Amino acid sequence: MTKRQLEEFYISLREYGLKDITCPTSWPEAFRLLRQLIEKQDNEDKKVVFLDEMPWMDTPRSGFVTAFEHFWNGWASSRPDLLLIVCGSATSWMEDTLLHNKGGLYGRVTYHLKLAPFSLHECEEFLKYKKIELDRYDIVQSYMAIGGIPYYLNYFRAGFSLAQNIDRLFFVQNAPLREEFDRLFASLFGNSDDSKAIVKLLASRRYGYNRKEISEKLNKTSGGTLTQILTALTVSDFITSFIPLDKKKERYYKLTDNFCLFYLNFIEKKGINDESFWQHSALSPAIASWQGFAFEEVCFAHTLQIKAALGIAGIQTNISSLIITKDENQSGMQIDMLIDRADRVINLCEIKYCNEEFVINKHYEEKLRQRVERIRELTKNRRNIHLTLITTFGLHYNEFSGRIQKTINMNDLFA
Repeated sequence: MTKRQLEEFYISLREYGLKDITCPTSWPEAFRLLRQLIEKQDNEDKKVVFLDEMPWMDTPRSGFVTAFEHFWNGWASSRPDLLLIVCGSATSWMEDTLLHNKGGLYGRVTYHLKLAPFSLHECEEFLKYKKIELDRYDIVQSYMAIGGIPYYLNYFRAGFSLAQNIDRLFFVQNAPLREEFDRLFASLFGNSDDSKAIVKLLASRRYGYNRKEISEKLNKTSGGTLTQILTALTVSDFITSFIPLDKKKERYYKLTDNFCLFYLNFIEKKGINDESFWQHSALSPAIASWQGFAFEEVCFAHTLQIKAALGIAGIQTNISSLIITKDENQSGMQIDMLIDRADRVINLCEIKYCNEEFVINKHYEEKLRQRVERIRELTKNRRNIHLTLITTFGLHYNEFSGRIQKTINMNDLFA
């Protein structure tokens, strides 16, 4: 691997003007040649060095990081005409080796740019640019399946329905994303099997697990290695950690990556062979159940838009899910989203995925009343509780809808 990377480095050096050289056999030699190239163009013009996919240069026993440290600290950092840009998709490596380096690269990063997935608004703009006609309801569904990953979205084709595009991506023979789950983890994590095991465990429970539960269920010691994996999955945006309202300081971890949720539900678990599965099964109970779960994660990915719709964009908040377990006196319940605000208000959010306006009946109105009372008990009446509905097409107003103080619809998520 190192030999091949050094050959590519050598080719780039020659393309940019360093002709009479031989291929370097080590990274220290490669960086000496890079210095030679820069000095050859020694003038006051700004010079940009761009190292793409830097984590994969750091192969075992390659000495890459040491050579890079020496290049930067010993020479390059003192040059005002030199701009060094490094890029990598292995987020955990970038965090550990560059941003949180405790050795020779400590404090060397001038600016850090983390590329986030597209928002719903950006997905809409991207599809318009590609001349792909999908309405907002279908764009939300596409986000539920693949998240806001432009690389995946780029596989969509004009003239196909959403269901046809999903079948093309996942279910037809040689579908481009059918093996993506294993490829993705192998490319991002050195301990990909352990990372996948945690992701699969978290996929089995909607509100996630705490650290102790993860350790016990996977038979892994709750030490530094588990911390490292959980941190890597968190900074890579596969999982989210939060402290539920009723757990004080107990941190939970929840799978929030829509692509992983889709893959584990419909590719790995079911082993489907129908090349038109999504077109044939769009109204099935299995997909309806997944839609409710996946829409929740779309909402969690757009909490900034939700806060803006509530008029609380500038207020400090803690956002979490909550499962209240059943005891001998009271029944259990799940609350989709709680927004605990610094202004002593809690937005108790019900998240409902529907293909029309959501209707509250007498039975559901009673459930809402009970949930508000349980939150009042947990907070000892120190918070005002605002019932909030987040749904696709809004609320149908009737004699039971008065408990809802604020409704957020699909269009608000596209802000």
